[in-house]
Amino acid sequence: MSHTGTTRRGLIGGAAALAGLATLPARAQGAPIKIGSLTPLTGAGGPYGPVMVKAIKAVVDEVNAAGGVLGRRIELISEDDQTNPEAGVRAARKLIDVDKVSAILGTWASSVTTAVAPLCWDSKTFLATVSGADPITALPHQGYLIRTQPNTTLQGRKFGEFALEQGARRVFFVSPQTPFQKSQFENITLAVKAKGGETGALIYDDKKPSYRSEVDEISRFRPDALVLGGYAPDTTVLLRDLYRAGFQAKKIAFGYSVNQKLVESVPADVVENVFTISPSSAEGSAAYERLVKLIGVSNPDPYTTQVYDQINLVLMAIALAGDSSGTAIRDTVRKVSQAPGGTKVDNALDGLKAIAARQPVDYDGASGPCDFLDSGDIADCRFRYEQVKGGKITLLKIA
Repeated sequence: MSHTGTTRRGLIGGAAALAGLATLPARAQGAPIKIGSLTPLTGAGGPYGPVMVKAIKAVVDEVNAAGGVLGRRIELISEDDQTNPEAGVRAARKLIDVDKVSAILGTWASSVTTAVAPLCWDSKTFLATVSGADPITALPHQGYLIRTQPNTTLQGRKFGEFALEQGARRVFFVSPQTPFQKSQFENITLAVKAKGGETGALIYDDKKPSYRSEVDEISRFRPDALVLGGYAPDTTVLLRDLYRAGFQAKKIAFGYSVNQKLVESVPADVVENVFTISPSSAEGSAAYERLVKLIGVSNPDPYTTQVYDQINLVLMAIALAGDSSGTAIRDTVRKVSQAPGGTKVDNALDGLKAIAARQPVDYDGASGPCDFLDSGDIADCRFRYEQVKGGKITLLKIA
């Protein structure tokens, strides 16, 4: 667990606070505003969680150095969900019951988010997630949940369409049992069958040491393209067994599973030419470049850009509401993410200044436009298409 933050002069939200801005003491006053991060520091999501926390902390430190929010410093409390629902629930209970956080940011695995979300809405704690499974926003979350990750309806369609672009007409989907598995396959199927193709699917045990029998079943379908729906550990085993079996069809995976760490952990021929698809960050935008400088990471992954946007949005929502409660964040977050005609901002510092000047704000961030539907889903997203070539993940296109 980590607590972060420094204090100086505070920015005050609300009309009454604005009236007293000139007499604000030199240091932020009152109890800190507590924000929790719940990310996978270990487990299958372990390659992503530490950098995600680094991005959140960088924004907190930057805002605290400028005086905090509502004249109070921000305190970040970071917990590890271990990419495990049970561990995630224990950590969330601590953040909610002991630390009394206003918001929890960054849940990654859909199974963790599904387990944690009820704790959040029951306690009126705001939850911002990077999980994509469709059922998450179908939960009765009462508005206490938003996600910056596109849902699996959209992701499944993108996978199916890309397989078709590669000339495939027989597409097979293989995955462990996850909250997004059913929706992913259904939407791959809709895209492929709309063009006269066929699909098949197989669910496997992600703890098995070998998938030779699964490879045999996949091969009997005679696919032109295989979509791998697992996480990095099980995908590594599956790719090895596909290679040993001489499997020749095109392979398409999630960007979070076939990452550079996986590529470097297996013989080059095992993973060569594998395609990956992932939501695209807003590379080249001012927000993206600002994040790169803040955290010293030249190519931050989509989850890092998303949590960067989540913390900026939450801090601006608190300032606009003049209240740090989860309910206040819920009721105000869309007023800073997509206010019609609002001043365009890409970071909390500029947003806080605009709010103090009573200007509406419209935030576009490092992950792209952050406009949310009533369901909590992100309204739209671009995708990044890559391929492993010569031991490196190479960009093909962003669309």
